[in-house]
Amino acid sequence: MIDVFAPIAAAADLTIPPAHRLPVAVVGAGAIVDVAHLPAYRQAGLEVTGLFDLDAGRAAEVAARHGVPRTYASLEELLADERATVVDIAVAPHAQPAVARAALTAGRHVLCQKPFAPDVATGQGLVDLAAATGRKIAVNQQLRFDEGIAATRAMVRAGWIGEPTAMTFTVNIRTDWSAWDWLVATDRLEIVYHSIHYLDAIRSILGDPEVVFCTGSRTPGQVAKGETRTISTLVFPGDVRALVHATHENRTGDQEASFRVDGTEGAIKGTLGLLYDYPHGRPDTLEVSSRVLPTDGWLPYPVTRRWLPDAVAGPMGSLLAAVAEGGEPETSGADNLGTLRLLDALYRSMDSGESRRPGSAA
Repeated sequence: MIDVFAPIAAAADLTIPPAHRLPVAVVGAGAIVDVAHLPAYRQAGLEVTGLFDLDAGRAAEVAARHGVPRTYASLEELLADERATVVDIAVAPHAQPAVARAALTAGRHVLCQKPFAPDVATGQGLVDLAAATGRKIAVNQQLRFDEGIAATRAMVRAGWIGEPTAMTFTVNIRTDWSAWDWLVATDRLEIVYHSIHYLDAIRSILGDPEVVFCTGSRTPGQVAKGETRTISTLVFPGDVRALVHATHENRTGDQEASFRVDGTEGAIKGTLGLLYDYPHGRPDTLEVSSRVLPTDGWLPYPVTRRWLPDAVAGPMGSLLAAVAEGGEPETSGADNLGTLRLLDALYRSMDSGESRRPGSAA
């Protein structure tokens, strides 16, 4: 059965062709840049021209650790560097839109962190600015490029499980939010800063839902101000449904981070190893049961890469491919407006206790 996996592995390949590679400058030198962005870019063969962070000492420390040749004293200095063709923005969400506007106006292609805007209107403004300047804007929704998720998507598109009928994510972990001071104090937490990954991955496989329901809550004694456990139900046309059940206050140590896609002719299931021992993690797992192939039971797919740092090369590679060949990145700003609309609808449902339609005020 190994040969049958060859097209699936090709669809999940993160290789960035040499002809697509452009120099990248990074805004932000936080933990995610240190442990994920820079290792992923080095592995992909990308040149990083330099780093800028408001904390110059931190920027210098991270640059030295990863062999980045320089740090910039300001955003203006970074944007004055003509070699910095692409700008990777990894800053707190409230600061990101202004940085993205400056980079686009300076003629740079931009990769934003998720959420790439605080609301749909701001996101639409960034998409419009990118179009007006002839630049590309993408969002670092890297879970789409995690090998297990990418292989799942390829299997679904290949028809291995027939017509998909349901997709679920079940995440029951302990998250130390205190690593990010601003996250501890935010009113909105779990959906917009964590389940956004699963929701975007669902959109990449099932498309946009018609109606959503959501409930969220806190747990006694938690440090974070916002919701830390949520249940989100997504209703698609016909009988297709999706569910994300996430809690970050597991106090018994039996971590779980799993997903599953069911279809009329089989199912796919896997685990997200990163979340079992974050940020170190363990290998992901993936299995498929198909009456189309057939598989004669559950067949393991040999996952060889991890969500972090490996999948971080995916959004950047997709952006660079769009720059080189035309078209839009897989996680373009325009596509990600659908994820922002979904987040908005889920929070409106959480607040009202009623179902909501993404993109509608009702």
